[in-house]
Amino acid sequence: MPDRDVRTLQDLIWYQYAKIIARRALGPDAKQEHYGFVKQTLRGLQSGKKQWSDITREDWQLVESEKQCVYCGTIDNLSREHLVPKTLRINDRCPTCDIIQSIHNQVWSCRPCNSQKGTMGLYAFFAKRLPSDRKFYDRIPPLAEKKYLKTIYECLGKCTSLFSDVPQLWKQPDVLKLDEILQNVGRL
Repeated sequence: MPDRDVRTLQDLIWYQYAKIIARRALGPDAKQEHYGFVKQTLRGLQSGKKQWSDITREDWQLVESEKQCVYCGTIDNLSREHLVPKTLRINDRCPTCDIIQSIHNQVWSCRPCNSQKGTMGLYAFFAKRLPSDRKFYDRIPPLAEKKYLKTIYECLGKCTSLFSDVPQLWKQPDVLKLDEILQNVGRL
């Protein structure tokens, strides 16, 4: 469950990103051990004092990494997987939108994992994949989650008014709300 400073959809995206930064800088248990670092990063993103890297950085990480399934690690039957499903239809521009259709929104996935994910969002897929793990969201590979968060941010920020029109979308925010909102707004 996110922090009390997470009140909007945009805050939730930044909170997840702050956790990724903390895990990368401080290790896998960073959220519990270095909660202040996560909070400081979140506040920096909220205030604009801290910026996340351009998505091109993750594109290069994908190109330079070993070619394996981002979900299970196999090297067999790989294809490109769209993290945010390419069937997303927020508006009429989605089928040709570079944000959705390009490498910005892609990772390597084996055919079985790609089929299992289908049109699910990344968080819904991992919740289904790891049903007994309360913190399934901490098991998502950082590269996939960063690309997913940035793609959602771009899609919802540029093509909807959810960031400005709906200041508080829920009483108890959680990452599955991101996928639910994407599902409803994008008619997946």
